[in-house]
Amino acid sequence: MAEVKSARPHTTESDAVIERAKDFWGRFGKTISIALGAIILVVGGFLAYKNFIVGPKEKKAADAIFRAQEYYGQDSLDKALNGDGQYAGFEKIISQYGGTKAGELAKFYAGAIYLKKGSFDKAVRYLKDFSTEAPQIKARAAKLLGDAYAEQGKGKDAIEQYKNAAKTFEEDDVAASEALFLAGYLADKVLNDKNQAIELYKEVKTKYAQTQWGFEAEKYLAQNGVYNVE
Repeated sequence: MAEVKSARPHTTESDAVIERAKDFWGRFGKTISIALGAIILVVGGFLAYKNFIVGPKEKKAADAIFRAQEYYGQDSLDKALNGDGQYAGFEKIISQYGGTKAGELAKFYAGAIYLKKGSFDKAVRYLKDFSTEAPQIKARAAKLLGDAYAEQGKGKDAIEQYKNAAKTFEEDDVAASEALFLAGYLADKVLNDKNQAIELYKEVKTKYAQTQWGFEAEKYLAQNGVYNVE
């Protein structure tokens, strides 16, 4: 007589996994749903903010800065800074469009204008607050900030900014060599720090020998008794 097998249901490993999942979801499903809903709201809110607020604001800021840049190019500094009654100047663009790329760029221009006008405190304020990912502009801003510090008699701060400018975009031989030379000159003639000056002059001569500032550095090295630069 054939053996009759038990009628008990056979529980497989997959069945056990499903049962554990059901138990887990029964315990924590509500919490997970709330958390997922919150994530969706945050992501959705960010995308909406980016597409419907930041995007249009960036465009408005870019449109607004165009005329101010034209005035700056024409050396109409007051109109570039304060506007002409119809178009906004850099000051208003900074206040209205802070956080946008154009708003940041307006700080750079405002700092440069105040430096030209001799308002060194305002130049420092705007140039220190300026931020960009573009290395060429970042280097230029550091150079201008060094100029503003130098005009204020803050030699050490100026040297640091000149060195920063040279390091930020070394590929620009002319600008980088000028910034390094100015750092050396300040150390030499203003701070009377001959050792630092010699090191900076040597760096100019080594890295940028064929530039105008490379030749200038060679002359100042000779004045400090250094004739051979390896």
